[in-house]
Amino acid sequence: MAASTHASVTEQDLQGFKYFRALGSLFAHLHAAGTERDRAGNRQLFYDQYAAVVRLYFFSPTVTSLRGLQQTTTLTKVHQRLGVGRTSLGSLSEAAQVCDAALLQEVIAELGSRLRPHVPVAEQAALQHLTAMDGSLLPALPKMAWALWQEAQQRAAKMHVAVEVLRQVPVGATVTAGNASERAELRRLVRPGGFYVMDRGYADYALFQELHDLPCSFLVRVQYHAAYEVQEERPVSAAAEAAGAYRDCLLRRLGTPHQTRVLPQPFRVVGLTTDQTRPDGTPDRPVLVTNRLDVEAELVALAFRYRWAVELFFRWLKCVVGCRHLISQCANGVSIQVYVALIASLLISLWVGRPPTKRTDEMLCFYLSGWAREAEVVAHINQLHRRAPPPCKC
Repeated sequence: MAASTHASVTEQDLQGFKYFRALGSLFAHLHAAGTERDRAGNRQLFYDQYAAVVRLYFFSPTVTSLRGLQQTTTLTKVHQRLGVGRTSLGSLSEAAQVCDAALLQEVIAELGSRLRPHVPVAEQAALQHLTAMDGSLLPALPKMAWALWQEAQQRAAKMHVAVEVLRQVPVGATVTAGNASERAELRRLVRPGGFYVMDRGYADYALFQELHDLPCSFLVRVQYHAAYEVQEERPVSAAAEAAGAYRDCLLRRLGTPHQTRVLPQPFRVVGLTTDQTRPDGTPDRPVLVTNRLDVEAELVALAFRYRWAVELFFRWLKCVVGCRHLISQCANGVSIQVYVALIASLLISLWVGRPPTKRTDEMLCFYLSGWAREAEVVAHINQLHRRAPPPCKC
């Protein structure tokens, strides 16, 4: 039989536990969750311990699988610092099913509230609550029957994430099957008073009215040939033209007369020019619908470009933090993994005082693996503080 390709995890691979000592209170309220059926009182692995072990998965590059995660529980240092004793694979799998993933939303909200924006005050005031929404697929095994996507042998989970772009932090997330409706998940994640920017997958005229009535603000790209009835054309300023806007108008109706009624209140369309082309060779000119009548057209264009913040966050979460490989096969377990990955990202932001980067993640992994000294991590963080925040890559 061929030898296993997974390297053994040793205590030398798990240095730097002092970061974890200060974080135990994050999961303290989870300790009793999921213990209702433990009538014998002999449970050995509790929710707070399971969440701490999964968190360790994202900070230890040596650990690449559930079996590797189970091996860390046999180490003395893990037992001393995380309070987790030797745990079987069966116990880890069972914890993924009985521990309610939704309880981790409180931790995400608490950590997110501690971060502050890194943008000029004027821009912050205009787009104060701007939140980018989107979904991203996580490849799954064919035997994960709940993770329906395209066909029987193509399975995937989908994480739906809301990222507040000015603070560059996740403020909400859900996990569903790959073929779940993004618009249905949007209804679960939106909050009154928010300002949400989305791409064409969320275009739904009835949904627009729901969001307006909630009330919250929205900015959504619709099809370039979308039908609408103009109530008033608005002048396009020089600043708006420089930002790419070529049209700004108020709408009386969104859709065709025989399909939609007159809007109870006017919405707004802003047309943009880009240097992109569609597959047929014609210019790609995004058409944006919003209920924000008070925001200048140039800021509407900027808000739409900020939509890429959620795409960059997905790239960070999947390619750098390491959330592409699933360590659980049940829906609740995948949700726990995604939520703990968000928590890991927020912790890095709190440690360094700014949005995380690949270099910072590497430095922390070097430290946790014993290659970097604490002084070198501190020097790296101090160097980041001396730099100006990077511009939005839009």
